[in-house]
Amino acid sequence: MHDLFPAGAAPAPGSVHERYVADRLAEVRDGETLPDTVRRHAAAQPDGVAFVAGDDRLTWAQFDARSTAFAQRLADAGLPRGTRVGVLLPDGVEVHVVYLAAMKAGMIVVAIGPRAARLEVRHLLTVGGATALVSLARHRDEPVAALVEGLGIVVHLEIQKLEDGTVAPKGAHELRRDEIHLLNSTSGTTGMPKCVVHNQDRWFYYHELAVECGDLRPDDVFLTLIPAPYGFAQWTANFTPTLLGAPTVVMPRFSADEALRLIERERVTVVCCVSTQFIMMLNSPVASDVDLSSLRVMFTGGEAVPFERAAEFERRTGARVLQFFGSNETGALSRTSVTDTTDQRLRTAGKVIDAMRVRLFAEDGTDVTAVGGPGQAACAGPATCLGYFADPAANEALFTADGWMLTGDICTIDADGYLRVVDRKSDFIIRGGKNISAAAVEDHVGSHPAVAMVAAVAVPDPTFGERVCAFVVLRDAETLDLDGLRQHLDVRGVSRDNWPERLEIVPDLPRGSGGKVAKAQLRQRLRA
Repeated sequence: MHDLFPAGAAPAPGSVHERYVADRLAEVRDGETLPDTVRRHAAAQPDGVAFVAGDDRLTWAQFDARSTAFAQRLADAGLPRGTRVGVLLPDGVEVHVVYLAAMKAGMIVVAIGPRAARLEVRHLLTVGGATALVSLARHRDEPVAALVEGLGIVVHLEIQKLEDGTVAPKGAHELRRDEIHLLNSTSGTTGMPKCVVHNQDRWFYYHELAVECGDLRPDDVFLTLIPAPYGFAQWTANFTPTLLGAPTVVMPRFSADEALRLIERERVTVVCCVSTQFIMMLNSPVASDVDLSSLRVMFTGGEAVPFERAAEFERRTGARVLQFFGSNETGALSRTSVTDTTDQRLRTAGKVIDAMRVRLFAEDGTDVTAVGGPGQAACAGPATCLGYFADPAANEALFTADGWMLTGDICTIDADGYLRVVDRKSDFIIRGGKNISAAAVEDHVGSHPAVAMVAAVAVPDPTFGERVCAFVVLRDAETLDLDGLRQHLDVRGVSRDNWPERLEIVPDLPRGSGGKVAKAQLRQRLRA
């Protein structure tokens, strides 16, 4: 199963993680691959739309032909099967063509986010062991050739616009579903990112979960606002719409105003975004001027889903707000569904997925699943990744000794099987020995009518160790001070433990390359 892994990249054979993944793969190893699916759509509906980016529309026939042509270009460059190819492209049609082409050529994509800066680009190419690179000529106003100088990139393919090729049958080099096809990164909000190992099978399984909980259909139109390299975008752009034969609308650069206009123009039915993005869309003045009636589902996540704003989104659009709880590494441990109640959808992280064998572990390693926690959530099932690439130390921290993959999130599970996230272990604010949930503070502060966005972090304090600081972006023409915010929270009935003790009004919140709020930058600002 791991014939393309270097030593130390995956958990040891025989672990609980390995056994459950192997069970799943044994059932589907001979199944249809993603390139097979595209070929099938190209034959059955050649003029059907696969991707939309601005005025650029890619049909299924073009998707198949262009990816075949680029796969041949990779082969003509003398790259052998199993080569790790860095892909550094903006969101749009081309990045999806190149990803599919790599599968057809039997090569592994080292996926780099379009907002990655120089240090992160070089780090990911190095850790991923890339010897080839596909990119534009320039990245963030720097020549890419200079950006990657000295990294051992022996083939650099610069692209402007991909050309149509001829349709060709399936090649012998194509990757199987159980082989590694992608190395992508953690979001990079703290420290340097790690390379996460994916095969197609985990996303085929994830697709099954998404179709069921979202009642997804071939006549849906997806708008995916997450950059293509990230886990959230794997199923929302690269797999589920393709497996359904549905079109996907993507944006080279996120704009809340333009996203709303695209929903109206393309009659989008399923929008996929992180919480920060849908809040920005709610705050946009364009929201009251466009027709959003086509929407029926929004999948969100990547950070805590704020109840008040999610409920507002449902009221204003009529769409159901859904989420999967998990990560790039673990995949989905739980999910909400269109059949859930409002409270279940917006106040929990959904019902635990039985096949993921979710466990809760106390600080001392005791399994506290039977009593509902709280404990760190862990899993071993078919939606998980295969570990970190060539990073034994990181894998040792990711897995328990017997192979359960840890999330880093403290959770509870109620009697009905619904999971709730208390917080990330690293995102507690510890004040006078008491753990305060940053997510809870953000939810309460975000209910103030003047607040557009909020991030809660710890500010160092010589007496209590840490105090709660709220960084707030205000709505247009609004003002807010700490006393006014506290009065609002008092009226709301919020415990004083969850009241910010410091308020920082900022024009915007910094975000990492995956779109999440980069809290490390906010903490650094406070320390400075």
